[in-house]
Amino acid sequence: MWGHPRTPACVVDHTCPEEHLKSQPPSGPPEDPYAKSKLAAGLLGIFLGALGIHRFYLGYTGVGLTMLLLTVLSAGILSPFIFIWGLVEGIVYLTATQGSYSVDAKGRPLRP
Repeated sequence: MWGHPRTPACVVDHTCPEEHLKSQPPSGPPEDPYAKSKLAAGLLGIFLGALGIHRFYLGYTGVGLTMLLLTVLSAGILSPFIFIWGLVEGIVYLTATQGSYSVDAKGRPLRP
């Protein structure tokens, strides 16, 4: 009762929880708004890989067109092989952390 008036703890030791949260910079690098999704690329490769849709999505139109034309022009004869190609690429896109399968055609890293 006698002495100094009661002061909040943050005034005494300068550790207000609210102020601490306000002063922290955002964690991690800023996210690229044009980055493609690794999950979308992987799932497109797994389910529509025989048509090369995942390659079109990532901007690799030459390879995507090759996969599409091989499937269509062979009247489906080559589609099992192209499907396996797309399936493997889809799995690699989902699991890659670096290298050519972790970026799109413009070199932007894929976001998780």
